[in-house]
Amino acid sequence: MAERRLAVLCSHLRPTDLGRPLPLHRRPGSSEPPAVSVSCCRGSRGEAGGEEGIAKKRCVFCEIIRGESPAFKLYEDDVCLCILDSNPLSYGHSLIIPKSHFPSLEATPPPVIAAMCSKIPFLGNAIMKATQCDSFNLLVNNGLAAGQVIFHTHFHIIPRKAGDHLWSSESCRRQPLQWNQETVNLVNCIQERLSPVSSDSCRTLGLMLPRCVQED
Repeated sequence: MAERRLAVLCSHLRPTDLGRPLPLHRRPGSSEPPAVSVSCCRGSRGEAGGEEGIAKKRCVFCEIIRGESPAFKLYEDDVCLCILDSNPLSYGHSLIIPKSHFPSLEATPPPVIAAMCSKIPFLGNAIMKATQCDSFNLLVNNGLAAGQVIFHTHFHIIPRKAGDHLWSSESCRRQPLQWNQETVNLVNCIQERLSPVSSDSCRTLGLMLPRCVQED
């Protein structure tokens, strides 16, 4: 597990080919791409030793945004940046990153998430055309157990081609959802943890359950 996480971490920190044209982000006044620190944000809240300011300074994505670390930039606006992943899972694998530092998806303000999501069709279409693909995965690793190693919110756009066998889990057989009391309890538990407004709107889901389950 430790080796896998180290490999994923290195995939974000290691340039794919420095023999290609110089990245659009470089350290000011330097003609060579700088070495990237591996001490990026750690922990589910992006804290390092309890000092969020230090964690933010060491975040590799923040360094890229400040122009202190190399990256191949595809798109940029006032809210977010899109770059090529430095060790891609597929040709054209890209990242959408907010320019402000937020360590997790739940810590990211809804307007920022909305701005990032609004660019997905635009960027995904361009990436698919450039890589001659007709599909892509949109992936968010949120939290340590989900594989997040750089604690700065980001979305993955991963171009796909038929038969590329990128995910081994795609061959796994999925089990159908059981329409029973355990599932009803799960729905109720999730709804209770939502805001009151959201919970009220979600109660209509009960109408979708079979009569036999509602009566149990």
